[in-house]
Amino acid sequence: MTKSKIRIQDFLARMPLFSELTERELDHLALGTTEVNVARGEMVFRRGDACMGFHSVVYGQIKLLLVSPAGGEKVVRLIGPGGSFGEALMFLDKDYVVSAQALADTLLLHVGKEVVLNELERHPGFARKMLASLSQRLHSLMADVEAYSLRSGTERVVAYLLQGARQSGATHSFRLETSKTVIASRLNLTPEHFSRILHDLCARMLISVKGREITILDPVNLRHYQG
Repeated sequence: MTKSKIRIQDFLARMPLFSELTERELDHLALGTTEVNVARGEMVFRRGDACMGFHSVVYGQIKLLLVSPAGGEKVVRLIGPGGSFGEALMFLDKDYVVSAQALADTLLLHVGKEVVLNELERHPGFARKMLASLSQRLHSLMADVEAYSLRSGTERVVAYLLQGARQSGATHSFRLETSKTVIASRLNLTPEHFSRILHDLCARMLISVKGREITILDPVNLRHYQG
């Protein structure tokens, strides 16, 4: 069966950054946008590669990571459909400071730097949204620093579980977005520490865990561990 080609303008129009643009403006933006299909486990780019624009996830999942000289991995951020990455470095004319890898088969849109800069000059609303997106990213980074510095491992895990339940739209049950090893790294924990915390929360009858399926059994008392 032949796979139909996506219409880039349709995906761009669904992105919050571009929702105020007209059809003509979207057509212009699409001229500088390319599709990037990335298989699970494949690298999108590596630290030190040149940043020539930014990426947005149509479907799939991307992790941004740092790798130590010894090969250890630290997950900086997980990005799902509708999320974007690379905007700040694009404006700074800097190379990538992290690597990006697909956690699932993923379709990305790569929006070229030149077409973005041209659109910023023509459309103040787009500029405001771009600033808001970068500001939100900075706020999220500061929240991570606060969590790593001031919250215990249990507080970080509980906050993640409660947020996961809210984002999934489910009151009590949801599926972890990726493997426990990746989530542990994202929370600045070792996989062993993450597993111990989950086991302890299960023993206290606050949650149940079956593979990647999480059920929150006692949300009221679980929130007491959030910090």
